[in-house]
Amino acid sequence: MIGENLLQPDPTLLPEEREVVHALADGEHPSQVVRAHPESPLAWVELSDHAWEEGSELEAYAYARVGYHRGLDALRRAGWRGSGPVPWSHEPNRGVLRSLYALRRAAERIGETGEVDRLTEFLEGADPTASTKIEAGG
Repeated sequence: MIGENLLQPDPTLLPEEREVVHALADGEHPSQVVRAHPESPLAWVELSDHAWEEGSELEAYAYARVGYHRGLDALRRAGWRGSGPVPWSHEPNRGVLRSLYALRRAAERIGETGEVDRLTEFLEGADPTASTKIEAGG
């Protein structure tokens, strides 16, 4: 217990999304995965990343925005109260963290500076290592 911040909330750990993970691993297009699992932040961020890679920045922004909101819903269902750790090391959390990152990236591209600042703060508060890990290919 020495060295722990006793005032910080416990980490939020989301449940696994087995069907989504398997569908994506099997090569199913993210749009089909979203249709089958519209509540999944992981499915939405995969669709956002696909749009980003195609050069469709506004679509990437919109898909990441949905992933962000689905991620907030999932975090709240898991007991998150608006702040506290959401560790990258817990793989089911990665869809939410990647959605935050993708939304920040797209917001920066379209010049939405306030949103970039807010999302940077959110990501850093959730897991200060997440951005680096996402940029390194996670």
